[in-house]
Amino acid sequence: MASFSSEDQAMLQAMLRQLFQSVKEKITGAPSLECAEEILLHLEETDENFHNYEFVKYLRQHIGNTLGSMIEEEMEKCTSDQNQGEECGYDTVVQQVTKRTQESKEYKEMMHYLKNIMIAVVESMINKFEEDETRNQERQKKIQKEKSRSYCTDNCSDSDSSFNQSYKFCQGKLQLILDQLDPGQPKEVRYEALQTLCSAPPSDVLNCENWTTLCEKLTVSLSDPDPVFSDRILKFCAQTFSLSPLHMTKEVYTSLAKYLESYFLSRENHIPTLSAGVDITNPNMTRLLKKVRLLNEYQKEAPSFWIRHPEKYMEEIVESTLSLLTVKHDQSHVVSQKILDPIYFFALVDTKAVWFKKWMHAHYSRTTVLRLLEKKYKSLITTAIQQCVQYFELCKTRKAEETLGHSKHCRKKQKTFYYLGQELQYIYFIHSLCLLGRLLIYKQGRKLFPIKLKNKKGLVSLVDLIVLFTQLIYYSPSCPKMTSATHAESYSPASMVTEVLWILCDQKECAVECLYNNIVIETLLQPIHNLMKGTEASPNCSETALIHIAGILARIASVEEGLILLLYGTNMNSSQESSTGAHIIAQFSKKLLDEDISIFSGSQMLPVVKGAFISVCRQIYSTCEGLQVLITYNLHESIAKAWKKTSLLSERIPTPVEGSDSVSSVSQESQNIMAWEDNLLDDLLHFAATPKGLLLLQRTGAINECMTFMFNRYAKKLQVSRHKKFGYGVLVTQVASTAAGGVALKKSGFINELITELWSNLEYGRDDVRVTHPRTTPVDPIDRSCQKSFLALVNLLSYPAIYELIKNQDLPNKTEYSLREVPTCVIDIIDRLIILNSEAKIRSLFNYEQSHIFGLRDFIIDGLSVERNHVLVRINLVGGPLERILPPRILEKSDNPYPWPMFSSYPLPNCYLSDITRNAGIKQEMGPKNKNTIFCVSGAMQRSVNNDLGKLLLCLKISDKQTEWIVNCRRQFCKMMKTKPDIISGEALVELLEKFVLHLTESPSECYFPSVEYTATDANVKNESLSSVQQLGIKMTVRYGKFLNLLKDGAENDLTLVLKHCERFLKQQQTSIKSSLLCLQGNYTGHDWFVSSLFMIMLGDKEKTFQFLRQFSRLLTSAFLWLPRLHISSYLPIDTVDSGIHPVYFCSTHYIEMLLKAELPLVFSAFHMSGFAPSQICLQWITQCFWNYLDWIEICHYIATCVFLGPDYQVYICIAIFKHLQQDILQHTQTQDLQVFLKEEALHGFRVSEYFEYMEILEQNYRTVLLRDMRNIRLQST
Repeated sequence: MASFSSEDQAMLQAMLRQLFQSVKEKITGAPSLECAEEILLHLEETDENFHNYEFVKYLRQHIGNTLGSMIEEEMEKCTSDQNQGEECGYDTVVQQVTKRTQESKEYKEMMHYLKNIMIAVVESMINKFEEDETRNQERQKKIQKEKSRSYCTDNCSDSDSSFNQSYKFCQGKLQLILDQLDPGQPKEVRYEALQTLCSAPPSDVLNCENWTTLCEKLTVSLSDPDPVFSDRILKFCAQTFSLSPLHMTKEVYTSLAKYLESYFLSRENHIPTLSAGVDITNPNMTRLLKKVRLLNEYQKEAPSFWIRHPEKYMEEIVESTLSLLTVKHDQSHVVSQKILDPIYFFALVDTKAVWFKKWMHAHYSRTTVLRLLEKKYKSLITTAIQQCVQYFELCKTRKAEETLGHSKHCRKKQKTFYYLGQELQYIYFIHSLCLLGRLLIYKQGRKLFPIKLKNKKGLVSLVDLIVLFTQLIYYSPSCPKMTSATHAESYSPASMVTEVLWILCDQKECAVECLYNNIVIETLLQPIHNLMKGTEASPNCSETALIHIAGILARIASVEEGLILLLYGTNMNSSQESSTGAHIIAQFSKKLLDEDISIFSGSQMLPVVKGAFISVCRQIYSTCEGLQVLITYNLHESIAKAWKKTSLLSERIPTPVEGSDSVSSVSQESQNIMAWEDNLLDDLLHFAATPKGLLLLQRTGAINECMTFMFNRYAKKLQVSRHKKFGYGVLVTQVASTAAGGVALKKSGFINELITELWSNLEYGRDDVRVTHPRTTPVDPIDRSCQKSFLALVNLLSYPAIYELIKNQDLPNKTEYSLREVPTCVIDIIDRLIILNSEAKIRSLFNYEQSHIFGLRDFIIDGLSVERNHVLVRINLVGGPLERILPPRILEKSDNPYPWPMFSSYPLPNCYLSDITRNAGIKQEMGPKNKNTIFCVSGAMQRSVNNDLGKLLLCLKISDKQTEWIVNCRRQFCKMMKTKPDIISGEALVELLEKFVLHLTESPSECYFPSVEYTATDANVKNESLSSVQQLGIKMTVRYGKFLNLLKDGAENDLTLVLKHCERFLKQQQTSIKSSLLCLQGNYTGHDWFVSSLFMIMLGDKEKTFQFLRQFSRLLTSAFLWLPRLHISSYLPIDTVDSGIHPVYFCSTHYIEMLLKAELPLVFSAFHMSGFAPSQICLQWITQCFWNYLDWIEICHYIATCVFLGPDYQVYICIAIFKHLQQDILQHTQTQDLQVFLKEEALHGFRVSEYFEYMEILEQNYRTVLLRDMRNIRLQST
């Protein structure tokens, strides 16, 4: 410290000042001292100028001078150790040198020295700061004293203390001012009195006893012909409104309102008539408008604070306002001679009735307003409706267009400040429209209807008013082209009405009561009807009006109740389905796309009109039920055709030449074409929202472009659609459920982006998470900050998509992974995160310390070890919820937190094998051994079982009436499933299936596919090979079958032969196709779980199994239960085959989503909130025949139910499962892991038999539609 001079101290102080000045904003913005310290600690990471600060340079130089030589010596030692055979990387060398340096004597002495000198410097700076602060405070006190001495009451500021001046403004002073304000006093005396009043604090004035008398004087003085005098009174009122509490300002407001009310009622004041108009340059009109504006400004501000005061103050303000606005003169019968009421002037200063909007916003004031309107001031509503009716009548006679257009043209050209009578009518109309629109939002406001109008028969109902508003859209005049676009759009009648109707659409209860009825929909569609008939839509209907109508329809279609109304009308059972709103909109949209309407040909607005109506269709066909209604119009083909045409146009746009006059026009044209092209791609993209829609999109050939378009919007963080409430999750999940969709997502860059984002979150953490504490070693299976990225990846993990993404690819298994090497595809993620089979992968994933912890996990139990053990046991066991025991995924709170053995080598520990199913074969054998023992008596229970089975088997005897025996069989089967479901198992089930299918195939009406001759023997197929997936499935099947005592030794060879025969048999019915999709380049890509299930049902009998499959393949049910049955099948349309999409997806899961929305809306919403599509999990369940999800007996019942009752029961069973899981689904939606739950967890507690009555109800409601669509899978698309 002796060598530390005062010059050094001054230099360090200057360095610190520079540093603090540079980071001043960061530190002062910190919410706490701890955060400020954290900012300084991480300054090097956040401040790009860190190393340029003089203080930092000083520290670096000091460290180098003190420790530099020692660090170099340590580096040389490490280098020599490395040369002698001790391998250590660069990071290890740095750690060793750092450790030795920090433990050295030199380092400790340097830190001690720096600490001492910095303490001295900082203390000196603090002392100097305190001295400066004290000196500043003394200076401020001196200035304040000088100000108080020279204080003058002239022009006192609004912030002057009421306390300091109260002694000046006593009661006598106020009385003197009252006397001086008398009209008989000289002008100068009155001016001086008013000046004194305005200079005094308003609170002192209002607290005086003479305030009431003063208020009356001021009110009288407002009519003073001297404009200066009345303006000063208004200034006093304005000051009062700004600075005083509500109980004081209320007095001023009500006095001013009463004054205006008497002003309008007085015959002495010359109020202009409607025909004369309003000249706002007229001094009398200027003063009147100032008073009205002052009231209006207070109206808009009062709601922000009146809730803090007694309700009576608010009531007085409201009542005085409504009383003023309902003032009426003795009117002439001629409208043009009508004297303007106060409402006209309020409309001039607040055209959109913002004051009413604010008053109606809070329940506190809304209740009072509506009560007073109902009891005393209903005429305000009546006149507002009357004004809308009058304006509509003017529009119909086309007078409004001429007058309004001419007046606006003159206003633009001459810039006058004169409002014609027609303009005043229009302004009042806008004010009335906004007031009524706000009134209709609220239930109590709607209760004011119906309303009786003068000179009108009948009452005006809510629907009548909405119809009036709707007609105004296409009857009202458009603003002249010379007016500014912004002004025209903000105040044009059509825009204003549309805005009001949009707000009503967004209020569900209001929309149901006002908008969702056939009358309103027919009114909205009337111009479209006329256009399609070739007539003019309406006297003034324009492209803009049609765009507004489409916008309203889109809002209606975006809500479930509105969508149902458009699809089916109010009578869902109506036979005239083609006349509903959805059909009319689709027909019109198709005509627009096909350019089959000539009335708007060549219009620049035509693409916008097209886009607006296609947007309505998009809201409809992006739902399952909507697509079913619109599918016959082939909108996907029309949109795709228009897109291809527009895409060609965009390629032909010439490159603008600099300096050319055509640059702006070409640029605008190209922007319009590109916008229209994007709009069409967006329309096509929304077909992917449903399974069947995705098939249609795939057929257009534009799926790659649509995925690229979606990814571009996703990358820019743009919303999916204007009316979509959730993100891209459902669309991505839907697309990723198919092979072609997976490929398109990869080509678009979507998968690359998701994987990069996941890796970034894993390795570096999220940018939006502020780290104020060091992270501990993670013990949870998944970090919450990474969960969203993992779930996005899980959405892509359908088998068809993954097969396309990883087929024919090997794991990289590199010897070294760079820290900068980021995974970009699925195979990279598998290599880096899942199959960690080398030290290099571990080192690349975890830092050095965590790698050691990872190595210890064979000896300790943490969250990851528990999760790993769970996964290993899960993937090695096959069975339903009661057939396998899985270890828990969390540690127990006990002395032995994890009593389960770790599974790291075969065989699997016995504790994971269920005791319940080891004797499953006994239960399976409850049925008869053969048909000769059906009626044997072996106890009461056996007698009852055999009796029921006998009845069912007797039904299988073919009668003369084919329909009758099928109905009888199904009735008896349902009875058994409801009462004694367990007897439908074992050999009894074999016999039931064999006989029922045999009899069905003998009935031509029941056969959907033709009979195919097959003569191959075991020897013919013995040498054929199965895929590795099929072979793995065979081993799993045999292991599962032996565990259930259903299969014996040799079953593996028999099942192999059955699968080979099936492939040969189905190949005879396949078509040749050239496709880039890997799944279409050969046999079925997955394992045939249906055949494996049937093999186990047949107790391993290969002859019975294959014989049954040959017969079963003729039935429609085979198309949906046996997925390989229709793999590249010649029975399907070629465009369906080429898409690679199975009928189970575009038919079964499509209707599952449709029924789920109708029957279980909460579950359907939960899926959408989770960004997950029900179709994907259902496709997984059905593809693997519910293996690992249901117990064996339930799998048997699933297959038997679909065989006996029809393929539509596949849909009903899935709906029943969702009903069973409803509470779990809602819970996991909240915990944001619904995808993981549905994909991993078995269906605990679900039994097919327990939901039979529910499924029978579903059959009654939906069977006709489902079976019709299922039978149409062979039809060629048009």
